[in-house]
Amino acid sequence: MSTATATKPAKATTRGKVGQERTNWTATGLLILAALTVLVPLYVTVSMAFKTTEQSTDLNAFSLPNPFSTTGFTEAWALTNFPRAFLVSTLVTVIAVAGSIIFSAMASYAIVRNWDRKVFRYSFFYLLAAMFIPFPVVALPQVRLTGILGLDNYFGVALLTIVFGLAFNCLLFTTFLRSIPLELEESMRMDGASTWQTFWQLIFPLLAPMAATVGIFSFLGSWNDFMMPSLIISQPEWQTIPVVNSIFQTQFSNNYNVSFASYLMAMAPAIIVYLFSQRWVMSGLTQGAIK
Repeated sequence: MSTATATKPAKATTRGKVGQERTNWTATGLLILAALTVLVPLYVTVSMAFKTTEQSTDLNAFSLPNPFSTTGFTEAWALTNFPRAFLVSTLVTVIAVAGSIIFSAMASYAIVRNWDRKVFRYSFFYLLAAMFIPFPVVALPQVRLTGILGLDNYFGVALLTIVFGLAFNCLLFTTFLRSIPLELEESMRMDGASTWQTFWQLIFPLLAPMAATVGIFSFLGSWNDFMMPSLIISQPEWQTIPVVNSIFQTQFSNNYNVSFASYLMAMAPAIIVYLFSQRWVMSGLTQGAIK
């Protein structure tokens, strides 16, 4: 009896280990498949960008460039006037990121600390409802309104980016703010601090992980946005990089090396920023969930 009793847990442990190994192999396979869906197109883009015009017309897109050539980058730089397009995209992105962090944090703080009041509680529900309204539905009214107000420029695009991202950003900030103890604010108010001082000196620094998360999401959305700038900005010469690439797409013709070089220059800043800030994104999401 004692021997049979001693062997039963061992069998259960073995089955548990086998099941765990199968689960790990499945997760590993899915991760590899997901990585390939990103890395393979990226490899093709980089490879085609460094080829000559003759090499780019080859049907084998996976072949390495031989020899390496930067003529595609030179032609794309001059054809699209990349420095000006880069400046416009940078201005739009900086305004959008800064505005998204500041206004979303302030709105979320007001909602969380006044949740018992119906006005603030219903305002939060109103913001959440806005998440289900896609931009194409309100595109025409926005184009008309920005034209009347004189906001048919890069500043208008940045302003609309802040407004349309307010719902999702407030959802992230409110979740994080509920985890901050109210006693910290009460102790600071006992020292004579006002609401404004409490927010900027105590609450906003504590929101740094989530602010980084909101910032990277806003950066990626604003930098890669095509529809809003193409509809709002009235002057083609002051368009953002995605729209400029679309405008000059017909001039690229069959020069695929120029096309891919232009695309690589456009997405390089987003890739670099994400690689350096991804740990902040994960930190903000995990801290908001754990607390």
